[in-house]
Amino acid sequence: MAEQYMVGLLGGVIASLLGFVFLYCNFLIRFRGLRKLNRAASMEFPKKNSVNKTGKSEGVGTTDIIIVGAGVAGAALAYSLGKDGHRVRVIERDLNAPNRMAGESLTPGGYLKLIELRLEDCVDEIDAQRLLGYTLYKDGKEARVSFPLEKFQSHVAGRTFHNGRFIQRLRKKVASLHNVSLEQGTVTSLIEENGIVKGVHYKNGNGKLLTTYAPLTIVCDGCFSNLRRSLCYSKVDIPSYFVGLTLTNCNLPKENYGAIILAHPSAIVFYQISSTEVRCMVNVPSENVPSVSNGEMACYLKTQVAPKVLPELYDSFISAIQKKGNIRIAPNKIMAAAPHLTPGALLIGDALNMRHAITGGGMTVALSDVVILRDLLRPLHDLSDASTISKYLESFYTLRKPMSSTLNILANVLQKVFSASSNPAMKNLQHTFLGYLRLGGMFSYGASAMLCGLCPSSLSLAFHFFSIAIYGVGRLLLPFPSPRRLWDGAKFLWMASSVLLPYIYSEGTRQMFFPLTVPAYYRTPPENKDKKNFMQ
Repeated sequence: MAEQYMVGLLGGVIASLLGFVFLYCNFLIRFRGLRKLNRAASMEFPKKNSVNKTGKSEGVGTTDIIIVGAGVAGAALAYSLGKDGHRVRVIERDLNAPNRMAGESLTPGGYLKLIELRLEDCVDEIDAQRLLGYTLYKDGKEARVSFPLEKFQSHVAGRTFHNGRFIQRLRKKVASLHNVSLEQGTVTSLIEENGIVKGVHYKNGNGKLLTTYAPLTIVCDGCFSNLRRSLCYSKVDIPSYFVGLTLTNCNLPKENYGAIILAHPSAIVFYQISSTEVRCMVNVPSENVPSVSNGEMACYLKTQVAPKVLPELYDSFISAIQKKGNIRIAPNKIMAAAPHLTPGALLIGDALNMRHAITGGGMTVALSDVVILRDLLRPLHDLSDASTISKYLESFYTLRKPMSSTLNILANVLQKVFSASSNPAMKNLQHTFLGYLRLGGMFSYGASAMLCGLCPSSLSLAFHFFSIAIYGVGRLLLPFPSPRRLWDGAKFLWMASSVLLPYIYSEGTRQMFFPLTVPAYYRTPPENKDKKNFMQ
């Protein structure tokens, strides 16, 4: 154990030096300016409450802000903007409680964002369970990752729950505001004139085509967004699928801790979603997902996955497979944020940016985005100058980077590290990661603080990457660096770099590590004009 600590401490020192060199080199290589936006600035809207016929579409008036989607991001944003006095129209495709197995885990960092938004009571009365960390299992060994919550009040912790119950609590809060309109409808397209978005066309619950206008439209209609193509470069990757089961009559080995089993052929995740139910998520590579309808999936789970399940969960796991309709599949989507600025419109949430779901960081990123956007919009009382507002809100995409890039990269890297592989270097990376966590102290707590959104820092991410790399190479070289061990160390570094660096590249090295060099970082709110509000 003393040997492990020596390697870990040496790794920390060397990692700091190497991290600086790495960041500086990336800065020199990839430093470049942002694309400038030259678009028309004029913007005219119908008068308040006007009802106009536009072809087969009926106008339903004008508001300050339109929000497309009332999921976590949309509902939280609508409530926050409504509390700040904005008139908001929220259009949601289906106002019934979602029946999803995604969006069931909220990290402590996400809970703190709920507190900032005054929405923390939305996790009450839904049988939500406290989450204090995860236990990782591999080859008979385990590593416990506890969230560093000692400095916070006792109620601050992660939460796991039924997604639909949480969403409905958020929507209830939205509906309580008199200046926010929440209605069911499907947005079919954005209304765009001369490159400026002025509103949306949508079909209401009766199928009637309607039109509504606002100087700002915020699109947050989730991972299946049909509007993102016109607002960002939507390159979506699906590396794997989650096969979900609901287990009953069982308890996890450690109360308030999830469990992650690193096994061949799939990583398996367990967490409590109510006082009587445990969610099981099996990560299956996208190239070989068995069919549910013909029974292949049930056979796969029984023969390939069940033998790797913890003994205390085995019987419930088998019973869950046999329960009709209990096997569900959802794609794990990865999409880096690559927006192109469009006056009059903004993209947030999963419509803008997705990461692998294995770490449960999606809602934390979404709520962080909401807090940033709310703070940017607070000083604005006149949204009519589309070009000026768009240029000002460009800072949103830089300000969100500490949280989004840290959780995105961690989720995407860990899904690769946790995936079964015949590559010896990748197996070595798995064992190194578990060994690093078992060091405890700054190593384990530092990594878990990033993972749960309490320390969203790109520099911290780089530090721990280099520490893990040095620790891994040290394990391979001890007790004496023979030529074979040096070669294995080189392969290990190559594997670790090939896993991490592409995700750093996709997130943007400049925005992650050198935000002060990005012009948008310094944007200030436009001055209020001495004229009547454009809605009057």
